[in-house]
Amino acid sequence: MTMPFQWPVDYVPAIVAPESGPQDAWWFVFRGNELLVSSAPPVALPRPPDLSVLGFGLGRTLYLGALAGAGCFCGEAEAQTEPPEGWAWQNLRGLFGVLDEALFALAGRALQLLAWDRTHQFCGACGTPTQPRTAERSRECPACGLLAYPRLAPAVMCLARRGSREILLARSPHFAQGMYSALAGFVEPGETLEQCVEREVREEVGIRVRDLRYFGSQPWPFPHSLMIAFFAEHAGGEIAIDRTEIEDARWFDFSELPRLPAKISLARKLIDAARGEMPAAR
Repeated sequence: MTMPFQWPVDYVPAIVAPESGPQDAWWFVFRGNELLVSSAPPVALPRPPDLSVLGFGLGRTLYLGALAGAGCFCGEAEAQTEPPEGWAWQNLRGLFGVLDEALFALAGRALQLLAWDRTHQFCGACGTPTQPRTAERSRECPACGLLAYPRLAPAVMCLARRGSREILLARSPHFAQGMYSALAGFVEPGETLEQCVEREVREEVGIRVRDLRYFGSQPWPFPHSLMIAFFAEHAGGEIAIDRTEIEDARWFDFSELPRLPAKISLARKLIDAARGEMPAAR
């Protein structure tokens, strides 16, 4: 199962750019969460022979590695930067299914690495400016030696089932109008993934689950999550929502499902699999 944002099979990660430089390379240029793409179809990324043709400077740049032999770089523009003629800033999520799949995946990696680099310019222990290392993707404090690696926040997702036709879906106050999804929450120190599933379900909707079965995982670069999804069976209890993170939760029959998350998400693949659209759910 291929997930949005996972590494393309022909991608080779690297930290140090080749001596030949960025000629004919892909550039992932961001302004916040917006990626610079062509304004006319087909949607494409810039491959400038020289960055000066963009008409603006970049605050930071990183080398990502090579995709099918072509170098990949990413850079960050200032918040008020206007796009050059023929180009536009587009929210990365909105480019799913529009931008080439491999480039879309690397755009997610680029966004995450830029955010990490921006937020780790200084040592969290002593405040000294950090320096990038070339042996691995990290930043090091020259004063105390503290290493900062790109952050990953693991989060579990659980789709609980009751019988053969019902699944438990909930909605957060932050969701789009009428949308429901599987339950999810971040893993705490000292927890296994399975313990986190059981705790999150109990805390958010008050029920117990059993027979956890791993479904899949997905990098989620908004800004640095790794989603890990499970199926589970209802083991007991009635729905009692916490009213803090959840505003509603219900058992839904497959014939009467509400508005669901977008197809870009692991949650949607999990729900679709439970409906029998994927072999893993049959």
